[in-house]
Amino acid sequence: NCQGLKKAPKLPATSLANGCYAYMFAHCDDLTTPPELPATTLAYRCYYNMFYQSGVITAPQLPATSLAENCYEGMFRGSYLNTAPQLPATSLANGCYDSMFHACINLSTAPQLPATTLAENCYKEMFMNCERLTKAPELLAPVLVEGCYVSMFKYCYLLNYVKCLATSSETYLSDCVNDWLYYAAHETENHSGTL
Repeated sequence: NCQGLKKAPKLPATSLANGCYAYMFAHCDDLTTPPELPATTLAYRCYYNMFYQSGVITAPQLPATSLAENCYEGMFRGSYLNTAPQLPATSLANGCYDSMFHACINLSTAPQLPATTLAENCYKEMFMNCERLTKAPELLAPVLVEGCYVSMFKYCYLLNYVKCLATSSETYLSDCVNDWLYYAAHETENHSGTL
């Protein structure tokens, strides 16, 4: 129970273990500023849902350039985050960014994604339900892999432009991009956009 928690403890570790920070600040409504996260050696689901439905509005720096399987999965899911962290990693892992910003309804600009080689499910549902997202990252990878962009921008109602440089896929195209732009730039009663 973290009701009333406004200042997070220091987390100085630079090498993490599987699931070490999973759900650590989930539902911490009063926590608006996260702790510094200097780790450069990540592990399976180390940040899994760490700030799930929390009050966090700013993000810590995430300096790791080589990722672990599902390391950032759901990290800020459903939080009030309005500024995304820089994501400098060029070496991805399966599911590494899965649902990282899912339902961050205040997020308007996505961070750059510099990797040119993808991993399975790496960006799956990454920005799904980011209803105010208006700027997408340029997707540089030339070859798609299974699940890489599945539902990535699903329900991003205000997003009307995505630049994707892919020219081929390792598997069926639908397995790589299924629903990736579903309802993006879609006019509804509560949202407006242009196709």
